[in-house]
Amino acid sequence: MADISSSKPVKLFVGILSSDNTLLEEVEYLLAKRLGKVDIKSEIFPFDFTDYYKKEMGTNISRQFLCFKELINPEELSDIKIWTNELENEIKCYRKSDVARPINLDPGYLTHCNLIIASAKDYYHRIHLQNGIYAEVTLFYQHEVFKNLPWTYPDFQTEEYKNFFLKVRTLYAKDISNN
Repeated sequence: MADISSSKPVKLFVGILSSDNTLLEEVEYLLAKRLGKVDIKSEIFPFDFTDYYKKEMGTNISRQFLCFKELINPEELSDIKIWTNELENEIKCYRKSDVARPINLDPGYLTHCNLIIASAKDYYHRIHLQNGIYAEVTLFYQHEVFKNLPWTYPDFQTEEYKNFFLKVRTLYAKDISNN
C-alpha cells in the first residue's frame, strides 16, 4: 500500500475563445486580477476545428491561452471553473456584442505528466470534482512530447498547442523546483 501524500502544486492556465479579439486584453486583466500574474501566453490561434460554437459565438473564433505564475493546489480547479463561468456571464451582460456568447473561458492545469481541463459537462471520460464540475485528462506527457487520448479535442491535437504547452511545462519545472 502506498502512503498518502498531499498533492503537488500545478500550473494553472485558462483557454479563451472569442470571435472578438478586442476582448482578449480586457479578459486577461480580469483573470490576472483574480488569478495572479500571467507569466506566459500563447499566440492567438484560429479556432476552425468545429462549428460547435458558431451559433453562440459567431464566426472567426480565436483561441489564446494564458498561464499564471502562481502555482495552485489542483483542488482549486472546480472553484476556478465556477468563477470563470460567472465571469463569462458578467461579460455577456455588460458588454454589447453581436453574439450571444462573446467569450468562453476554459481553465485547466498542467503537471509533469498531463494536461487537465475543467468542464461543467459530464461524460464517460470525465471525473466529477465537486459542485457540478468535472475534470478530464486531455493530453499526457511521455517520451518528451504531449500525446493524445481518444477524446482529445482536435485543436489540442495540433503541434502548435502541444509546442506551447511544452514551453509551459518547462516553466512549471522551474516553478515547482523553487516551491
